[in-house]
Amino acid sequence: MKFDLTVAVREEVGKGAARSMRRARKIPAVLYGQGECLLLTANPEELVKILKSHAGSTALISLTVNGAQSKQNRTALLRDYQVDPVTGAVLHADFFEISMSKPIRVKVPIKVIGGIPAGVKEGGVLHHNMRDVHVECLPAALPDHIEVDASALTIGSGIHVKEIGVREGVRFLDDADQMVVSVAAPMTDAKLEALLTSTAGAPGEPEIMAKGKEAVGAEGAGAEPAKAGAAAPAGEAKAGEKKEAAAAPKAEKKEAEKKK
Repeated sequence: MKFDLTVAVREEVGKGAARSMRRARKIPAVLYGQGECLLLTANPEELVKILKSHAGSTALISLTVNGAQSKQNRTALLRDYQVDPVTGAVLHADFFEISMSKPIRVKVPIKVIGGIPAGVKEGGVLHHNMRDVHVECLPAALPDHIEVDASALTIGSGIHVKEIGVREGVRFLDDADQMVVSVAAPMTDAKLEALLTSTAGAPGEPEIMAKGKEAVGAEGAGAEPAKAGAAAPAGEAKAGEKKEAAAAPKAEKKEAEKKK
């Protein structure tokens, strides 16, 4: 799908300039690729139309660049954009210029078709294992989306990347054995109960470890104090010996004075 968008070259940069552009109902944008980078302004209303009518990642946009010194008409992809989280307004856009004669690599959204799968009707659960697929192709062959028919899927079956219908000029880059969509069996009450029981019992081990730590702490707190006749630590014994040795000469001197 292709869209037309008119943009203009700008020279102002910075937050202040960006706020001024938004007040003037323009948003700052950047165009890069093909060896060039241009600062642009775009009309937010036109950009929103593209975003609402298409996913954006695979939309080919024909840009008319007013004020460009080189070529004025270019083809680009909308590579990224920023949205205000409160108002939802588009704040900034990044465009990637491409060449129509060179292959590009793009993620294309997957669209599941065929109605309700047979396995889901039997009580199974449909799983979208992949929301998009990575492809390589020329821009002209870029599909809007990849359709996957899941109507024949039964419980326990699925569709892999290698089983997606081949499209001319499109090469899939994801692992061929990767599951795209599948139907799983519903969880039984017994399995759910067993899962909840195992989850509830999981914290038991840390609790035992905590009790072990408490026991060690209690043992240390309840230890008997050293007995009166017990040997003192080596440091304390040496300190006591030094004090007694220093007190002995003083006692002898006092006794000699009394005899005189």
